[in-house]
Amino acid sequence: MTEDKTDTYLRYADRVWNGAETLLAHLRGDFTGPELVRVGERAGFFPAFANVAVFDTGDGVVLVDSGDFRTVEMLPAAVRGFSQAPVRTIVYTHGHVDHVFGVTPFDAEADACGTDRPEVIAHEAVAARFDRYRATPGYNAWINRRQFGVPWLEWPVDYRYPDTTYDDRLTVRRGELTFELTHARGETDDHTYVWIPDLRILCTGDLFIWNSPNAGNPQKVQRYPEEWARALRAMQELGAEVLLPGHGVPITGADRVRQALGDTAELLETLCCQTRELMNAGLRLDDVIHRVRVPEELLARPYLHPAYDEPEFVVRNLWRLWGGWYDQNPANLKPAPEAAVAAEFAAAAGGAAVLADRAAKLLAAGELRLAAHLAEAAALAAPGDRAVARVRAEVYGRRARTEPSTMARGVFAWAAAESAAVAEGTDVETELTRTEDGRRRAAGDIAVGVVDDGR
Repeated sequence: MTEDKTDTYLRYADRVWNGAETLLAHLRGDFTGPELVRVGERAGFFPAFANVAVFDTGDGVVLVDSGDFRTVEMLPAAVRGFSQAPVRTIVYTHGHVDHVFGVTPFDAEADACGTDRPEVIAHEAVAARFDRYRATPGYNAWINRRQFGVPWLEWPVDYRYPDTTYDDRLTVRRGELTFELTHARGETDDHTYVWIPDLRILCTGDLFIWNSPNAGNPQKVQRYPEEWARALRAMQELGAEVLLPGHGVPITGADRVRQALGDTAELLETLCCQTRELMNAGLRLDDVIHRVRVPEELLARPYLHPAYDEPEFVVRNLWRLWGGWYDQNPANLKPAPEAAVAAEFAAAAGGAAVLADRAAKLLAAGELRLAAHLAEAAALAAPGDRAVARVRAEVYGRRARTEPSTMARGVFAWAAAESAAVAEGTDVETELTRTEDGRRRAAGDIAVGVVDDGR
């Protein structure tokens, strides 16, 4: 970016910090283009849904992350506008697909010039992640179709594997700059944060995402909230003056950086502490979920809004991490098929229609969680009943409209579309695009409140 554009962006970032603006403009790409935001003489920032940090070392360029498929054509031009030196090194902060799909043009450029391709460096677990993705493309496609409301999404199977991996820590010297890589389990098991002491710049990857930490995500693999909090505390002690996150806007000023990292750590720490205490007291998962509370002053921070993941989901992930999958309800240890249970409930109530009618009354009374249980049972007991399907669609449609997080909205919106398709004799894709929100999501505009992800 020109100096004026850089100033414009950094002023916008300041307003986001103060809560005067949201991340929407950043996430939808208003500032994404053929110029970088300059963060000092040697550092640049490519603001996009998934950010890229760029460093001119005096002996080649180093990238921290490489963005996703939507910015793969724009990134090289932006880097070239910042420095004409070749890209020698690319560090993956983790293996999520929105951070690793921008390497191809730099490889192609090196091949065309007959020079060495950039060295890709990552934690050793990244390769195992790519192997898992290649083995489960169908599953990953389905969970992300539901989460983001994009029924035609296909999961990639080709990845640029790292050339160099490390275990715990790795120091890389390139030109006049030192890059200190540290492994930390958090949102993923393969995460790296990068500290550039010469510039006092910290690249956090998705360990800081301008949202309540993505440590729960109900459709994705295990997260590690306690270790994540420890990593945030360690980063807090570095004394960084600039924080370049994997998602969202930069944070400038040592006091602000320290506060943001500390608040995020505190949120995770209180979830871990409360969950552990309740588990030690012998409570069931259901009790734990509904008793843990997060201080409202933390959730009110502009960088901790639960717009993507939610603390309730983090509690479930902690239970899975520390206690396994059994929720302490004996009926759930070896359950009957859900449809059979639902049929028994319907028979006891006097039919699926009775359950659906009660669900509608609960919905009208604002009891959305209870309404969902009854509507689900009714639909399982009478899957082809259009009247029952309409009630289920109404219940989950209402839930989707009232939920704060992308994850909950996605699951509920998909469920509503499933039942609407039964009621109207159409299909999920058609029903997903009937509403304004559905049309936005189906068009791929999933930036609002979205910061990842993991898959």
